[in-house]
Parts: sequence; structure tokens; C-alpha cells
Amino acid sequence: MAPPRGPLSQLRRGHEELVLGLLRKHGPLSRGELGKRCGLSRTTLYDILAELVASGAVVTASPQETPRGRGRPAETLTLNPDAGQAIGIDFARRGLHVAAVNLAHEIVGSASEPHDADLPWEQRVELAERLIGSLTGTGSGALRLGALDAIGVGVVGAQVEGLPAEGLSEERTKGREGEGPGPESGETPPHPVQVLLRERFGVPVMLDNNTRLAALGEAIWGAAAGGQDVLYLRLSHGVGGGLVVGGSLHRGAYGLSGEFGHITVEPGGARCDCGGTGCLETVASIRAVLDAYRATGGRAADVPELVKAVRAGEPSALDVLERVGGRIGEVLAAVCNAIGPSVIVVGGELVETGQALVEPIERTLHDHVMPVSRHRVSLRRATLGEVAGALGGIALVLHESPLLSRYPAGPDLAEDLTSP
Repeated sequence: MAPPRGPLSQLRRGHEELVLGLLRKHGPLSRGELGKRCGLSRTTLYDILAELVASGAVVTASPQETPRGRGRPAETLTLNPDAGQAIGIDFARRGLHVAAVNLAHEIVGSASEPHDADLPWEQRVELAERLIGSLTGTGSGALRLGALDAIGVGVVGAQVEGLPAEGLSEERTKGREGEGPGPESGETPPHPVQVLLRERFGVPVMLDNNTRLAALGEAIWGAAAGGQDVLYLRLSHGVGGGLVVGGSLHRGAYGLSGEFGHITVEPGGARCDCGGTGCLETVASIRAVLDAYRATGGRAADVPELVKAVRAGEPSALDVLERVGGRIGEVLAAVCNAIGPSVIVVGGELVETGQALVEPIERTLHDHVMPVSRHRVSLRRATLGEVAGALGGIALVLHESPLLSRYPAGPDLAEDLTSP
């Protein structure tokens, strides 16, 4: 059983995160400087520092890292970049993307690998383990998560609170030796990937919709960095997005938010996987766009081949993207009129088609958004690429961005779900 997390242990953890946060923000600091900035008593601060030094999370700064001055310089402390890592994983429909940062928030690396859409969860987790090992240069057994002891995970689809996980046996979702939440407990069982990753790495696993995590990544590090009101749309094998409203990532009731792909754009149109008809996803997903292009005689089997057709100026490819871009622009304008973002970020593989898609999106958005908003909304292409969702998973673990102020705080939530 996991050790109990009472009020005192939670308070101590909060003090540790305060000190670690100050060192991340300001770099090497002396004990006196830390005392002035953190507001803790001298005894409490020194106790916290002693434990962080003993655990290896904090080390004495090397001379070149400390500012020069007269006399003997005070000993300064800094984060140990090798002490811990935060891992983010995006389990996309047909590919896996991982990213890792060290305790100093320096990106260790990222890696991606495609796979079949029906690959079982066990094999996806094995692939994630291998990719993580390739980032650290060591096997998974030597991976040290240190002070940041959780993994942030993005998965496809709406993560609706109150619905049971699917894909593993009842015994597996109940945890090791039959412990943990099960159907008879009245608690929602964890997602299969939480169980499997916990078994592999022995740390809590925080999980959310991968597109919403990509929105978080773009709003922290990417095209919308610093934005307080951001609309993110990803055009991939599925169509979805995320919202930053008033400086906070909007999660929605029961974890439902950002399902822009299921806004109806063609009443009576094609049947969608959600059960509706004529959803944006039936028009603007990769499969839908390629099917529409092939229906005109095009031969592209994937997005790179479609990009080649666009660059060659093939009229049928340009016509398809013109129509699709118009539908996307209509949806973005409707959401803009309801939410009022200052920045719209469009990402996903389809954006690789470039201005052939982006221009009709921008033009239709301009035509349908309220006139007073036309020159106040900035449309931008995403900058983080395939690892945006994995980086968003890392942000979920670190839980230090103001964008997460209304999210469940820290890995305690995931540990409640997945503790053995």
C-alpha cells in the first residue's frame, strides 16, 4: 500500500515544491536568498533543503554558476539537472510521441514512432518504454524520475469522469493483488494505460485528452505562449482542440471540453464515429480529406503525398482544401463569437499542406467572426509539432503553470487512482 498522505506530508511537499520552484525561476541562490523569497522560517527552510540535498534534487552550485563578488562567496544551491525527470507521453491514434525534461526544466529529448491504429495497449506501453529509454541513453530500469515522480499521459478521446476504463481485465484494473478501485467500490477504474505504466515505472500516472494537452503545450511553450485566451484546433486523424479561458486551461464539466470536431457543419452528412452526422471530423480529418481528394481522381495515399500535389498546383487538391478550410473557418468563427479568444492556433498533420488550407480558414474566419473581433484575433500555425501533447503531459505533471490553476493539483490525484 502507498504511504498515507496526510496534511503534514502534503504541507511538506508544498514547501519542497516552493523551494524547487524558486531555484527553477531564479537559478542558483544562497540559503539567505531563498529565505527572503520563500517566507519559510529558517528552521523549516534548512530542514527542507537538507532533505532535498540528501535526495540529490539540489546540489551546491559550481563556481562558474555563482555571481562574482568581494570576499568569500556564500554557498549557493541549484537544481541538480541529473536528479530527476518528468516524462510526457502522447498515445495518438497511429503513433506514439514521448518527451522528457530534467529537474531544471531542460528538455532531455523527444522521440516519435508510428504504429497501427489497433495496436494493443500492452504493446503501446512497451513502445513507450523503449522510446523513453532511447532519450535517456539507458534502459528503463535505470530511469530516475526523482523529485518529479509522475508521468503525464495524453490519450485519444474524451476522458469522461464517471465512466469505467475499457481494455483490461477486471483484475488488472483493480491493481496488484486485487487492491485498488474496482467496480464494487463505486470508484471509476483507471484507464488501462495508467495501470500498465504504473506497473512498468512504479510512479503515478496523470492522464487527460491528448489534444487538450497539446493545447496546453502550445499555450506554454509554443505558438500561443503567454496567451490568456487561446483556442487550439488539431487537424489529424481526429479533429479536436482545447481552450484557454481567462488564463486557465478549460477542462469542462466531467472532463469534457474542446470537442470541436463534433460540431455539425453538414446537416445530414456522413456518419461520424461519435454517432452524429455531418460533424467537422467527417470533413476535416485526414481520412475525410484524402477520401475527398481521391474521389476527384487524386492518388495521394497519405498527407505527404497530398502535400506534393498541393506544391505541384494540382487543381483538385487545391479545391478540396479550399472547401475544407471554409468549413474549419466557419467552426472557428462560431467558437470565437462564443468564447472571444485573442489567439487561434491550428496544428496537426493537415496543416502541413500550408497556405492552401490556412488561407481559406483565415478568409472564412474573417468573414464570419463578429466585425469588432476581426482585427483582434490572431490565427497562428502550431510550432511544437508532434510532441505538443507529450510536452503538455509534462506540464500536467509539473503543475506549475497558471494555466493549470483549476486542474486537480499534482500527482496525488493520479496516485489515488492507481496506487497498488
